[in-house]
Amino acid sequence: MLDINDTLSINDDELEERFIRASGPGGQNVNKVSTAVELRFDVRHSGSLTLAVRDRLVKLAGRRITDEGVLIIRAERHRTQERNRDDARQRLVELVRAALHVPKRRIATKPSRSAKARRVDSKVKRGGVKKLRQSKSFD
Repeated sequence: MLDINDTLSINDDELEERFIRASGPGGQNVNKVSTAVELRFDVRHSGSLTLAVRDRLVKLAGRRITDEGVLIIRAERHRTQERNRDDARQRLVELVRAALHVPKRRIATKPSRSAKARRVDSKVKRGGVKKLRQSKSFD
């Protein structure tokens, strides 16, 4: 069971982990041992998440989500499987927590009449300064 917060948790049977070889430097160890973790979580078919949270999670995941709606988190920062496994799970928890946050709706506002007047006055003033800089030609 992966606890997200007090009210939400994800069952382990919804998560799929594969251990793969890590990329990058590491000598013989990186060539022999599969320490990197690829954590897969089917967002679209998850029973743990509400529809709104699923939609926000798909948007937040970006490139990490497949066309089928499977979120893939790859962890290879550490040298051991256990630490990479914990890292991948923690990153999933942080992503879901971010998706739980409902963004505040923006209320469209219009500038006040005095703000519009100040803007026009500053533009006229700036135009006047530029007008004074022009060289006068006598024809």
